[in-house]
Amino acid sequence: MWKVKPPVAFPMETRYRPILENLVPPDPMSQFHLRRGPPEEEFPNLCRNCTWMGQILTPAMYRRQFNRCTHSGVLFDDVIRPGIEEPGEWSGPVTVGCLAGDAQSYILFCDFFDRVIEAYHEHKVTSKTPESDFNYDNLKGGDDLDRSYAVHCEVSVTRAIDDFSFPTHCSRGERRHLLSLARRALQKLETEVPGELWLLEELNQQQQVEMKVTAPTSLQLRCGVARDWPDARAVWLSKDGSLLVWVNMDDHLRLASPRDDANVTEAFKRVFINLQKLQESYRALKHPFIWKQQLGWVTSSPADVGTGLKVSVHLKLQLLPKHKRLPDVLKRLKICMEETESPEVYSVRNSRTFGQTEVELTQLVVDGVKLLIAMEKRLQACADIHELLPSHK
Repeated sequence: MWKVKPPVAFPMETRYRPILENLVPPDPMSQFHLRRGPPEEEFPNLCRNCTWMGQILTPAMYRRQFNRCTHSGVLFDDVIRPGIEEPGEWSGPVTVGCLAGDAQSYILFCDFFDRVIEAYHEHKVTSKTPESDFNYDNLKGGDDLDRSYAVHCEVSVTRAIDDFSFPTHCSRGERRHLLSLARRALQKLETEVPGELWLLEELNQQQQVEMKVTAPTSLQLRCGVARDWPDARAVWLSKDGSLLVWVNMDDHLRLASPRDDANVTEAFKRVFINLQKLQESYRALKHPFIWKQQLGWVTSSPADVGTGLKVSVHLKLQLLPKHKRLPDVLKRLKICMEETESPEVYSVRNSRTFGQTEVELTQLVVDGVKLLIAMEKRLQACADIHELLPSHK
């Protein structure tokens, strides 16, 4: 077994060490000449901030992060800017209110990010490595949803690429390099799954609608996520339309499988089989997906750490959305429901991505959708739904 020998202190090194240490900046922040006041003067006004960032950040925590800077130049003020720009509303869902500028942000500002992740996902960050489970055979009932109510589903997963800054801090050169890597990885995928890569700047309005590409929001523009839009943004679409890959949109990479038959199992299978193929291609290119021991797969948003998985099912519901017990039911099921452009059609999806495996999160949505459908049927029959109310999980 190899053993590391203890370091030897040389007389010359001992003599010149104080001089050398004085020449090296003790903190990366010392390389910048920012006209900033002390932390007490720079602390943001969070009185009306409804995000998790606004609820967690204290002057003492801000002071600890104030003079820290990642190797790519991400400051703590860069991290919390999204929550300052978009403070949220007390009546709406609580957002994280922050975005990481690079992977090192989760390490350097860990005492802040860990608290935000724990609050948002309602799961403790521990030294235990999160588990992954891509085995679609472990899913139960994802292929037999009642089609009278379930009209559409989509399974998507987000990944970040190692050695590159995240979208809020990404340069043009980095973004174009990411596009080049994606082109090479997707060309290899096309040998098994025929498809084509479309540059966003080459798509007309109709094509963007067909590929579900939307214009960047004002928050994305203000926070830098949509900087230089649409430069180096692209969408890869399989010939049969069952798999899409977004490049440099909200994050480095996002795979999605939409299905009009609401077959969640098939969508899950489609995404994760091809995700593993892309993972091997990126690893061969010396740029693997970013994984942190205590957090799992990480991307720019703390809301997506762990699995990066989103499972959504569109349901036709008339009576249940008006029921007074619905918010409590959704909270117990750990899912959320939002309106869509279609009347009486609602999108039901998982509200968390951390603390459970991919299969467990998908099963959570499948079981929740089936219960919501059962409740809707009860209400249509003028019956009570009290017996169907789930217990706290």
